Amino acid sequence: MAASSSHSWQSLEQELRQRIQSRVWQRGELIPNEMDLAKEFGCARATVNRALRHLAEQGLLDRKRKAGTRVTLHPVRKATLHISIVRKEIEERNQDYGYVLIAKTERVPPRDVRDRMNVGDAEGLLKVEALHLADGKPFLYEDRWVNLAAIPEIKQADLNQISANEWLVVNAPFTTGLIAFSAMNATRKVADVLKVAENTALLLLERTTWDNDVAITDARMIYADGYSMRTVL
Repeated sequence: MAASSSHSWQSLEQELRQRIQSRVWQRGELIPNEMDLAKEFGCARATVNRALRHLAEQGLLDRKRKAGTRVTLHPVRKATLHISIVRKEIEERNQDYGYVLIAKTERVPPRDVRDRMNVGDAEGLLKVEALHLADGKPFLYEDRWVNLAAIPEIKQADLNQISANEWLVVNAPFTTGLIAFSAMNATRKVADVLKVAENTALLLLERTTWDNDVAITDARMIYADGYSMRTVL
């Protein structure tokens, strides 16, 4: 391919991805080094490095120091998960959104929450419980802890008008997170909130987000009976 000085790292990534997907570069094959690729495409080596790093993060390349970069033998298939705003999710289903703040208190969280968020025994966090509704019916029970040391501004937010879910998505940037999906049987409390029979099988999403090494929030999102989740591959 003729050299071009107009390459952004994104356009270079697309061209390199095409070489991988069309098997110009075979699986397991050692690809040209950064300097040679920069010369071929007429761009800075830093541009090549960023494109290769992004492809490696997606599981298409295997980069090892001193050993070079190879096309991954067994590419990882990844699903894209976003932290959604529940209100928007409900509205995109063409349903009317409703919201009720159940409780908002500052207190020391239980041991399992402290361990997940790596906070001390004496640290007070904001405990938020809320119910999201679709067409007037229970849709999701939000049971959340927020690290006030990291996000003190949420204390001034009117959580009667905006959910902690939406406020945090808009106002609290994060760098990483852990997500777990599981089934649970509705406890008496959850059953009362979601208007289902006790022990009904429900979908539970547990998520902890971090800004570098500081925990932002730990949330348990419990969906009403019959909920199905969709994502993008």
